[in-house]
Amino acid sequence: MKKKSIITRVLTVIALCLLLSATIVASTTGVGAAYTPDMSNGADNFYKSNKVTMKKVEFKNQYNMNVVGNLFIPKGLKKNTKNPAIIVGHPMGAVKEQSANLYATKMAEKGFVTLSLDLSFWGESEGQPRNAVSPDIYAEDFSAAVDFLGTRPFVDRDRIGVLGICGSGSFAISAAKIDPRMKAVATVSMYDMGAANRNGLKHSQTLEQRKKILEEAAEQRYVEFTGGETKYTSGTVHELNENSTAIEREFYDFYRTPRGEYTPKGSSTELTTHPTLTSNVKFMNFYPFEDIETISPRPMLFIAGENAHSREFSEDAYKLAGEQKELYIVPGAGHVDLYDRVNLIPFDKLESFFKENLKKK
Repeated sequence: MKKKSIITRVLTVIALCLLLSATIVASTTGVGAAYTPDMSNGADNFYKSNKVTMKKVEFKNQYNMNVVGNLFIPKGLKKNTKNPAIIVGHPMGAVKEQSANLYATKMAEKGFVTLSLDLSFWGESEGQPRNAVSPDIYAEDFSAAVDFLGTRPFVDRDRIGVLGICGSGSFAISAAKIDPRMKAVATVSMYDMGAANRNGLKHSQTLEQRKKILEEAAEQRYVEFTGGETKYTSGTVHELNENSTAIEREFYDFYRTPRGEYTPKGSSTELTTHPTLTSNVKFMNFYPFEDIETISPRPMLFIAGENAHSREFSEDAYKLAGEQKELYIVPGAGHVDLYDRVNLIPFDKLESFFKENLKKK
Protein backbone atom coordinates (compact mmCIF):
# COMPACT_ATOMS: atom_id res chain seq x y z
CA MET A 1 0.00 0.00 0.00
CA LYS A 2 2.86 2.28 0.98
CA LYS A 3 4.73 1.37 -2.21
CA LYS A 4 1.66 2.18 -4.33
CA SER A 5 1.28 5.52 -2.57
CA ILE A 6 4.89 6.45 -3.33
CA ILE A 7 4.46 5.52 -7.01
CA THR A 8 1.29 7.60 -7.20
CA ARG A 9 3.05 10.61 -5.72
CA VAL A 10 5.98 10.23 -8.13
CA LEU A 11 3.65 10.04 -11.11
CA THR A 12 1.80 13.10 -9.86
CA VAL A 13 5.03 15.07 -9.61
CA ILE A 14 6.03 13.98 -13.14
CA ALA A 15 2.63 15.03 -14.50
CA LEU A 16 2.91 18.43 -12.81
CA CYS A 17 6.40 18.90 -14.23
CA LEU A 18 5.17 18.03 -17.72
CA LEU A 19 2.26 20.44 -17.35
CA LEU A 20 4.59 23.20 -16.16
CA SER A 21 6.96 22.47 -19.04
CA ALA A 22 4.11 22.62 -21.58
CA THR A 23 2.95 25.93 -20.10
CA ILE A 24 6.43 27.40 -20.40
CA VAL A 25 6.72 26.22 -24.02
CA ALA A 26 3.28 27.62 -24.85
CA SER A 27 4.11 31.00 -23.38
CA THR A 28 7.44 31.27 -25.21
CA THR A 29 6.19 30.06 -28.57
CA GLY A 30 2.85 31.80 -28.48
CA VAL A 31 0.88 28.59 -29.06
CA GLY A 32 -1.64 26.72 -27.01
CA ALA A 33 -3.75 28.03 -24.16
CA ALA A 34 -1.27 30.78 -23.30
CA TYR A 35 -1.88 32.52 -26.63
CA THR A 36 -4.89 34.83 -26.83
CA PRO A 37 -5.83 36.03 -30.32
CA ASP A 38 -6.36 39.73 -30.92
CA MET A 39 -10.10 40.16 -31.33
CA SER A 40 -10.02 43.95 -31.35
CA ASN A 41 -11.92 46.20 -33.75
CA GLY A 42 -14.80 43.76 -34.02
CA ALA A 43 -12.86 40.79 -35.44
CA ASP A 44 -15.66 38.48 -36.61
CA ASN A 45 -14.46 36.14 -39.35
CA PHE A 46 -17.28 33.63 -38.80
CA TYR A 47 -20.03 36.24 -38.83
CA LYS A 48 -23.53 34.99 -39.61
CA SER A 49 -26.55 37.09 -40.51
CA ASN A 50 -30.27 36.52 -40.13
CA LYS A 51 -30.81 39.00 -42.95
CA VAL A 52 -29.50 36.70 -45.67
CA THR A 53 -29.81 33.09 -46.72
CA MET A 54 -26.78 31.00 -47.63
CA LYS A 55 -26.75 28.02 -49.95
CA LYS A 56 -23.83 25.86 -51.02
CA VAL A 57 -23.52 25.68 -54.81
CA GLU A 58 -21.33 23.86 -57.31
CA PHE A 59 -20.45 24.60 -60.92
CA LYS A 60 -17.84 23.61 -63.49
CA ASN A 61 -14.99 25.71 -64.79
CA GLN A 62 -13.78 25.31 -68.38
CA TYR A 63 -11.36 22.59 -67.29
CA ASN A 64 -14.35 20.55 -66.14
CA MET A 65 -13.28 20.96 -62.52
CA ASN A 66 -15.96 21.31 -59.87
CA VAL A 67 -15.86 24.69 -58.13
CA VAL A 68 -17.72 25.00 -54.82
CA GLY A 69 -19.07 28.24 -53.42
CA ASN A 70 -21.57 29.76 -51.03
CA LEU A 71 -24.40 31.77 -52.56
CA PHE A 72 -25.76 34.54 -50.33
CA ILE A 73 -29.17 36.05 -51.09
CA PRO A 74 -30.74 38.95 -49.17
CA LYS A 75 -33.96 37.91 -47.49
CA GLY A 76 -36.90 39.52 -49.24
CA LEU A 77 -35.06 39.70 -52.58
CA LYS A 78 -37.53 39.70 -55.44
CA LYS A 79 -36.48 36.69 -57.46
CA ASN A 80 -38.66 37.72 -60.38
CA THR A 81 -36.38 40.71 -60.90
CA LYS A 82 -32.78 41.00 -62.11
CA ASN A 83 -30.34 41.96 -59.37
CA PRO A 84 -26.66 42.98 -59.17
CA ALA A 85 -24.18 40.36 -57.97
CA ILE A 86 -20.63 40.23 -56.58
CA ILE A 87 -18.11 37.38 -56.63
CA VAL A 88 -15.81 37.26 -53.59
CA GLY A 89 -12.42 35.53 -53.65
CA HIS A 90 -10.54 34.41 -50.51
CA PRO A 91 -6.93 35.19 -49.56
CA MET A 92 -4.18 33.04 -51.09
CA GLY A 93 -3.85 29.78 -49.19
CA ALA A 94 -7.16 30.32 -47.43
CA VAL A 95 -10.66 29.02 -48.17
CA LYS A 96 -14.05 30.68 -48.55
CA GLU A 97 -14.72 30.32 -44.82
CA GLN A 98 -11.83 32.70 -44.16
CA SER A 99 -12.67 36.33 -44.93
CA ALA A 100 -14.60 35.66 -48.17
CA ASN A 101 -17.80 34.48 -46.45
CA LEU A 102 -17.69 37.50 -44.14
CA TYR A 103 -17.44 39.95 -47.04
CA ALA A 104 -20.09 38.07 -49.02
CA THR A 105 -22.47 38.12 -46.06
CA LYS A 106 -21.97 41.81 -45.34
CA MET A 107 -22.44 42.78 -48.99
CA ALA A 108 -25.55 40.60 -49.22
CA GLU A 109 -26.95 42.52 -46.25
CA LYS A 110 -26.54 45.62 -48.41
CA GLY A 111 -28.74 44.17 -51.14
CA PHE A 112 -26.36 42.32 -53.47
CA VAL A 113 -26.49 38.68 -54.50
CA THR A 114 -23.02 37.44 -53.55
CA LEU A 115 -20.96 34.34 -54.18
CA SER A 116 -17.87 33.32 -52.21
CA LEU A 117 -15.90 30.53 -53.82
CA ASP A 118 -13.10 28.09 -53.07
CA LEU A 119 -10.43 28.43 -55.73
CA SER A 120 -9.49 25.18 -57.48
CA PHE A 121 -7.13 22.96 -55.46
CA TRP A 122 -8.34 24.55 -52.20
CA GLY A 123 -11.21 23.95 -49.80
CA GLU A 124 -14.14 22.02 -51.26
CA SER A 125 -13.30 22.71 -54.91
CA GLU A 126 -11.70 20.03 -57.06
CA GLY A 127 -8.09 19.88 -58.18
CA GLN A 128 -5.14 17.56 -57.62
CA PRO A 129 -2.71 17.75 -56.01
CA ARG A 130 -4.26 19.66 -53.17
CA ASN A 131 -2.85 23.13 -52.44
CA ALA A 132 -1.45 23.43 -55.96
CA VAL A 133 -0.72 26.83 -57.48
CA SER A 134 -2.16 27.62 -60.93
CA PRO A 135 -2.84 31.34 -61.47
CA ASP A 136 -4.53 30.74 -64.83
CA ILE A 137 -6.98 28.27 -63.32
CA TYR A 138 -7.62 30.58 -60.36
CA ALA A 139 -8.55 33.34 -62.82
CA GLU A 140 -10.72 30.87 -64.74
CA ASP A 141 -12.62 30.12 -61.53
CA PHE A 142 -13.69 33.77 -61.38
CA SER A 143 -14.96 33.58 -64.96
CA ALA A 144 -16.75 30.32 -64.17
CA ALA A 145 -18.41 32.09 -61.24
CA VAL A 146 -19.67 34.71 -63.73
CA ASP A 147 -21.00 31.85 -65.89
CA PHE A 148 -22.90 30.55 -62.88
CA LEU A 149 -24.28 33.86 -61.63
CA GLY A 150 -25.10 35.12 -65.11
CA THR A 151 -27.38 32.15 -65.69
CA ARG A 152 -29.39 32.60 -62.47
CA PRO A 153 -32.84 34.03 -63.28
CA PHE A 154 -32.59 36.58 -60.43
CA VAL A 155 -29.17 37.97 -61.45
CA ASP A 156 -28.59 40.67 -64.06
CA ARG A 157 -25.66 39.33 -66.08
CA ASP A 158 -24.78 42.89 -67.08
CA ARG A 159 -24.30 43.88 -63.44
CA ILE A 160 -21.75 41.43 -62.02
CA GLY A 161 -18.73 42.68 -60.06
CA VAL A 162 -15.74 40.98 -58.45
CA LEU A 163 -14.04 41.49 -55.10
CA GLY A 164 -10.67 39.89 -54.42
CA ILE A 165 -9.07 39.74 -50.98
CA CYS A 166 -5.28 39.41 -50.66
CA GLY A 167 -4.01 37.07 -53.41
CA SER A 168 -7.47 36.86 -54.97
CA GLY A 169 -7.16 40.54 -55.77
CA SER A 170 -4.47 39.71 -58.32
CA PHE A 171 -6.43 36.71 -59.62
CA ALA A 172 -9.55 38.85 -60.07
CA ILE A 173 -7.54 41.43 -62.02
CA SER A 174 -6.04 38.69 -64.16
CA ALA A 175 -9.55 37.41 -64.92
CA ALA A 176 -11.05 40.86 -65.57
CA LYS A 177 -8.38 41.65 -68.19
CA ILE A 178 -9.83 38.95 -70.45
CA ASP A 179 -13.43 38.79 -69.24
CA PRO A 180 -15.40 42.00 -69.91
CA ARG A 181 -18.45 40.57 -68.14
CA MET A 182 -16.84 41.67 -64.86
CA LYS A 183 -18.21 45.20 -64.76
CA ALA A 184 -16.50 46.49 -61.61
CA VAL A 185 -13.37 45.26 -59.80
CA ALA A 186 -12.47 45.86 -56.14
CA THR A 187 -9.50 44.53 -54.22
CA VAL A 188 -8.77 44.52 -50.48
CA SER A 189 -5.30 44.05 -48.95
CA MET A 190 -4.17 42.90 -52.39
CA TYR A 191 -1.06 40.81 -52.92
CA ASP A 192 0.46 40.71 -56.39
CA MET A 193 1.36 37.04 -56.02
CA GLY A 194 3.74 37.27 -58.97
CA ALA A 195 5.80 40.18 -57.70
CA ALA A 196 5.72 38.90 -54.11
CA ASN A 197 7.28 35.61 -55.18
CA ARG A 198 9.75 37.07 -57.70
CA ASN A 199 10.97 39.99 -55.65
CA GLY A 200 9.73 39.63 -52.08
CA LEU A 201 8.16 42.48 -50.15
CA LYS A 202 9.67 45.86 -51.03
CA HIS A 203 12.01 44.07 -53.45
CA SER A 204 13.88 42.41 -50.58
CA GLN A 205 14.63 39.19 -52.48
CA THR A 206 17.68 39.07 -54.75
CA LEU A 207 17.88 37.35 -58.10
CA GLU A 208 20.26 34.79 -56.58
CA GLN A 209 17.74 33.98 -53.87
CA ARG A 210 15.05 33.58 -56.51
CA LYS A 211 17.25 31.21 -58.48
CA LYS A 212 17.89 29.09 -55.39
CA ILE A 213 14.15 28.72 -54.87
CA LEU A 214 13.70 27.70 -58.51
CA GLU A 215 16.56 25.18 -58.25
CA GLU A 216 15.10 23.64 -55.09
CA ALA A 217 11.66 23.33 -56.69
CA ALA A 218 13.12 21.84 -59.87
CA GLU A 219 15.05 19.19 -57.92
CA GLN A 220 11.95 18.43 -55.86
CA ARG A 221 10.11 17.57 -59.08
CA TYR A 222 12.44 14.58 -59.49
CA VAL A 223 11.64 13.47 -55.94
CA GLU A 224 7.89 13.62 -56.46
CA PHE A 225 8.02 12.21 -60.00
CA THR A 226 9.68 9.09 -58.61
CA GLY A 227 7.12 8.66 -55.85
CA GLY A 228 8.70 10.75 -53.11
CA GLU A 229 6.87 12.84 -50.54
CA THR A 230 5.26 16.14 -51.57
CA LYS A 231 6.98 19.20 -50.17
CA TYR A 232 5.12 22.34 -49.13
CA THR A 233 6.29 25.93 -48.77
CA SER A 234 5.52 29.40 -47.37
CA GLY A 235 2.10 29.80 -45.76
CA THR A 236 1.62 30.55 -42.06
CA VAL A 237 4.02 29.37 -39.37
CA HIS A 238 2.72 26.88 -36.81
CA GLU A 239 4.65 28.28 -33.86
CA LEU A 240 5.85 31.64 -32.65
CA ASN A 241 9.05 32.39 -30.79
CA GLU A 242 11.20 35.37 -29.86
CA ASN A 243 12.55 35.52 -33.43
CA SER A 244 9.15 35.55 -35.15
CA THR A 245 8.65 38.53 -37.44
CA ALA A 246 5.79 40.99 -37.19
CA ILE A 247 4.31 39.61 -40.43
CA GLU A 248 4.52 36.01 -39.16
CA ARG A 249 2.72 37.08 -35.99
CA GLU A 250 0.08 38.93 -37.96
CA PHE A 251 -0.82 35.89 -40.07
CA TYR A 252 -0.50 33.48 -37.13
CA ASP A 253 -3.03 35.48 -35.13
CA PHE A 254 -5.62 34.87 -37.86
CA TYR A 255 -4.82 31.46 -39.35
CA ARG A 256 -3.57 29.55 -36.28
CA THR A 257 -6.07 30.66 -33.64
CA PRO A 258 -9.85 30.46 -33.21
CA ARG A 259 -10.03 33.97 -34.68
CA GLY A 260 -9.83 32.58 -38.23
CA GLU A 261 -8.51 29.00 -38.21
CA TYR A 262 -10.45 26.67 -40.50
CA THR A 263 -9.40 23.22 -41.68
CA PRO A 264 -11.44 21.93 -44.65
CA LYS A 265 -12.60 18.34 -44.72
CA GLY A 266 -9.86 16.12 -46.11
CA SER A 267 -7.06 18.50 -45.16
CA SER A 268 -5.10 18.91 -41.92
CA THR A 269 -3.86 21.75 -39.77
CA GLU A 270 -0.32 20.91 -40.88
CA LEU A 271 -1.19 21.62 -44.53
CA THR A 272 -3.56 24.60 -44.34
CA THR A 273 -2.23 27.76 -46.06
CA HIS A 274 0.80 25.91 -47.48
CA PRO A 275 1.07 25.59 -51.30
CA THR A 276 3.18 22.83 -52.83
CA LEU A 277 6.78 23.88 -53.46
CA THR A 278 6.94 22.62 -57.04
CA SER A 279 3.80 24.52 -58.07
CA ASN A 280 4.38 27.70 -56.10
CA VAL A 281 7.16 28.74 -58.49
CA LYS A 282 4.50 29.17 -61.18
CA PHE A 283 3.84 32.53 -59.54
CA MET A 284 7.22 33.63 -60.90
CA ASN A 285 5.54 33.73 -64.34
CA PHE A 286 2.45 35.56 -63.09
CA TYR A 287 2.16 39.25 -64.11
CA PRO A 288 -1.38 40.37 -63.20
CA PHE A 289 -0.65 44.10 -63.56
CA GLU A 290 0.65 43.76 -67.11
CA ASP A 291 -1.98 45.45 -69.33
CA ILE A 292 -4.12 46.31 -66.30
CA GLU A 293 -4.96 49.58 -68.05
CA THR A 294 -6.95 47.62 -70.66
CA ILE A 295 -9.65 46.96 -68.03
CA SER A 296 -10.60 50.64 -68.40
CA PRO A 297 -13.19 52.14 -68.61
CA ARG A 298 -14.54 49.56 -66.19
CA PRO A 299 -13.98 50.99 -62.67
CA MET A 300 -11.43 49.67 -60.21
CA LEU A 301 -11.18 50.24 -56.45
CA PHE A 302 -8.04 49.34 -54.50
CA ILE A 303 -8.43 49.21 -50.71
CA ALA A 304 -5.38 48.88 -48.46
CA GLY A 305 -4.53 49.44 -44.82
CA GLU A 306 -2.41 52.45 -43.95
CA ASN A 307 0.08 50.20 -42.15
CA ALA A 308 -0.29 47.12 -44.37
CA HIS A 309 2.94 45.40 -45.37
CA SER A 310 1.19 44.72 -48.70
CA ARG A 311 0.25 48.34 -49.39
CA GLU A 312 2.85 48.59 -52.17
CA PHE A 313 0.83 46.22 -54.39
CA SER A 314 -2.37 48.29 -54.27
CA GLU A 315 -0.35 51.43 -54.93
CA ASP A 316 1.43 49.80 -57.89
CA ALA A 317 -1.86 48.61 -59.38
CA TYR A 318 -3.43 52.04 -58.94
CA LYS A 319 -0.53 53.77 -60.73
CA LEU A 320 -0.79 51.40 -63.71
CA ALA A 321 -4.58 51.16 -63.99
CA GLY A 322 -6.59 53.29 -66.40
CA GLU A 323 -9.55 55.45 -65.46
CA GLN A 324 -11.89 54.98 -63.59
CA LYS A 325 -9.81 54.09 -60.57
CA GLU A 326 -9.52 54.87 -56.87
CA LEU A 327 -7.03 54.04 -54.12
CA TYR A 328 -8.67 53.97 -50.71
CA ILE A 329 -6.40 53.83 -47.64
CA VAL A 330 -7.89 52.66 -44.33
CA PRO A 331 -6.35 54.65 -41.46
CA GLY A 332 -4.54 52.58 -38.83
CA ALA A 333 -5.20 49.24 -40.52
CA GLY A 334 -2.71 46.50 -41.31
CA HIS A 335 -2.91 43.78 -43.94
CA VAL A 336 -4.75 41.04 -42.02
CA ASP A 337 -6.87 43.59 -40.15
CA LEU A 338 -8.96 43.92 -43.31
CA TYR A 339 -9.65 40.17 -43.38
CA ASP A 340 -12.13 40.27 -40.51
CA ARG A 341 -12.09 43.39 -38.35
CA VAL A 342 -15.54 44.69 -39.19
CA ASN A 343 -14.95 48.01 -37.42
CA LEU A 344 -12.07 48.73 -39.82
CA ILE A 345 -13.31 47.20 -43.09
CA PRO A 346 -14.91 49.96 -45.20
CA PHE A 347 -18.08 48.10 -46.15
CA ASP A 348 -19.88 51.39 -46.81
CA LYS A 349 -17.20 52.29 -49.35
CA LEU A 350 -17.60 48.93 -51.07
CA GLU A 351 -21.38 49.38 -51.07
CA SER A 352 -21.22 52.80 -52.71
CA PHE A 353 -18.63 51.60 -55.25
CA PHE A 354 -20.67 48.61 -56.39
CA LYS A 355 -24.04 50.37 -56.22
CA GLU A 356 -22.74 53.18 -58.41
CA ASN A 357 -21.00 50.91 -60.90
CA LEU A 358 -23.49 48.03 -61.03
CA LYS A 359 -26.59 50.18 -61.35
CA LYS A 360 -29.02 49.74 -64.21
CA LYS A 361 -27.98 51.59 -67.33
